[in-house]
Amino acid sequence: MAKKPKADEDGAPAEGAAEGGGKKKKMLILIVAGVVLLAGGGGAGWFFFLKKPSAEQLAAAEAAKNVKKPVSFVEMKDMLVGITGGPQQERQPVIKIKVVLEAADAKVADEIKPLLPRVEDTFQVFLRELRPADLEGSAGMYRLREELLRRVNVTVSPAKVDAVLFKELLVQ
Repeated sequence: MAKKPKADEDGAPAEGAAEGGGKKKKMLILIVAGVVLLAGGGGAGWFFFLKKPSAEQLAAAEAAKNVKKPVSFVEMKDMLVGITGGPQQERQPVIKIKVVLEAADAKVADEIKPLLPRVEDTFQVFLRELRPADLEGSAGMYRLREELLRRVNVTVSPAKVDAVLFKELLVQ
């Protein structure tokens, strides 16, 4: 015979008896949540690890990797710019630069070509403020390339230039 919960003087069940029923509900909820979690984890594992892509999907992915993206180049005019010299120099130093812009494809190159006068102006304004010491060594060349790339991308936005390539750079 099952034990009846003890009642208080008012006839209400004692606190210990009420908690016994609450524990069973909590345990049931935990078991159901665990089963749902395991089922979801198993389904996700099957989807990500056991499901193999078809041969057509593999071939398409391989073909996409092997396709080389065509690159387009936009050649700029030679620029001869007087740069800032030191106070002890008798004559003003000059930089001669020939730059080629690398774009993702011919469509982007066509968007850039009408804006070349603006790009040249932006380059000349920047180059005019350089000193010969700013161009020394490979670090100077790297900084110059990065700054020109940043300036050209601001000028031709929303089009994007991928690289600035130097064909010629002479400092006298």
